[in-house]
Amino acid sequence: MTTAFLSGSRTISRLNHLIRNRLQDIIDHNLRTLIGDANGADKAMQSHLFEQKYTNVLIFCAGDRCRNNIGSWPIESIHAPNCTGRALHTQRDAAMSARADFGVVLWDGSSKGSLNNIFELLKRNKRSEVYFAPRKTFIDIATPADAKTLLQSCAPKASRSPYASNHQRHHLQNPSSAAQRAFSL
Repeated sequence: MTTAFLSGSRTISRLNHLIRNRLQDIIDHNLRTLIGDANGADKAMQSHLFEQKYTNVLIFCAGDRCRNNIGSWPIESIHAPNCTGRALHTQRDAAMSARADFGVVLWDGSSKGSLNNIFELLKRNKRSEVYFAPRKTFIDIATPADAKTLLQSCAPKASRSPYASNHQRHHLQNPSSAAQRAFSL
């Protein structure tokens, strides 16, 4: 069964028709859906899936306590010794990335966590369908060149951040030789 990893920026709390249509494609294909428990995009997508009575969902939580589980779906708790805060959430997201076949990322153009999810998927040779909020459009990220183009289209502050530079250096300058898996809804 194909598995989708849904994630996004905490600043994105409303889903427009493009995002809802993308989620409907996932529902129509009955894809296994992995989603985190954060406020913002995670919670908004959970709410939409619950409203659609979608049940093929697994919620990933960092630690013992789940912040949001709108549909009372099954939970997988991620524990990482000596990790707290953002580091623990990064481990949770990495676990979802490892289990997914592809990702849908709602990115505001500046969230470090959402950017990290794009690169986690990319380094595993998995593509991301990135909703780029500044342009209100989806962008397919399947190669390091795609990610580089996305970063270059960001506000100068975001593309020059030390975090983005580390990702550019590590992922964009060392593209994987493995063939990129193609998946199309």
